[in-house]
Amino acid sequence: MRAIEARLRAPLAVAVVGRPGVGRGAVARALTGAGVAVVTDAADVRVVVIAETPKPEDRRALRGDLPSLVVLNKADLSGRVVGGPLAAARRSADDIAVAVGRPVVPMVAHLAEVELDGELIDALRTLATEPADMTSTDAFVGSDHVVPAPIRRRLLERFDRFGLAHAVLAVVEGAGADAVAARVRGLSQTEAVVERLGGFAAEVGYRRARAALVTLEGAATETRDDDLAAFLAGDEVVIAMMAAAVGLFEASGLRVDPGDDPDTHVRRAVQWRRYADGPLDALHRRCAAEISRGSLRLLGQAR
Repeated sequence: MRAIEARLRAPLAVAVVGRPGVGRGAVARALTGAGVAVVTDAADVRVVVIAETPKPEDRRALRGDLPSLVVLNKADLSGRVVGGPLAAARRSADDIAVAVGRPVVPMVAHLAEVELDGELIDALRTLATEPADMTSTDAFVGSDHVVPAPIRRRLLERFDRFGLAHAVLAVVEGAGADAVAARVRGLSQTEAVVERLGGFAAEVGYRRARAALVTLEGAATETRDDDLAAFLAGDEVVIAMMAAAVGLFEASGLRVDPGDDPDTHVRRAVQWRRYADGPLDALHRRCAAEISRGSLRLLGQAR
């Protein structure tokens, strides 16, 4: 029982996967730094990191029943377009989401770990008053400039051109070292990824509750514990599972009538029984049935 309770209360566990070269490690570190529990097994949610467009390996990684989020990393390389590379990356993310049937969030993961030392902030201040050639990485490092080439190389390693341009702009606007670092870290879009992961909480909560119920039902059968079996089949558990299913549907944008009168219980039971018979996946069919079943229990209590 303690293990089941601990599992129900555990924070969201996230597995980060991706092909070599897409920045999987940087994404994992960024999420860990933001307080996300990144794991290698027993995950609640899978994060699939891609760059540019999804490859066949990426699509294979998205298969299965586990809730999944796609992170379109290296969004700073999305090209020079109106609105900047992040705007272009968001448009690409929307297109990819339609293609793969999963939510997609752009990210510039390497910027999440940006820290500035005195040498780098001094270099940024110099660049703010004496701009360098930033038409390419080679031009930035190879051109003549008062900031020594090794330090310019360090700046590129730390920021890349996208982050560097924003860091210089922040200095021009009067930001100090901590504020510059914070602004650049914000460009990583880590907060947007964490927020989207939070959107899986209701589904994960339902899945955990269902798994716990199945485990307890198995234990009741194995030990012939009639009291436990009766409790698990009772109103309290059935209505609790209904509440978890309602949370899942409402998180996906569907409305479940919250009314508490007998007529509403009947309508809701019929509506969601019919919904369960529609073209749904196993998870949503089960959730719809939970709502119908729970509504009938509530109806029985109301009479």
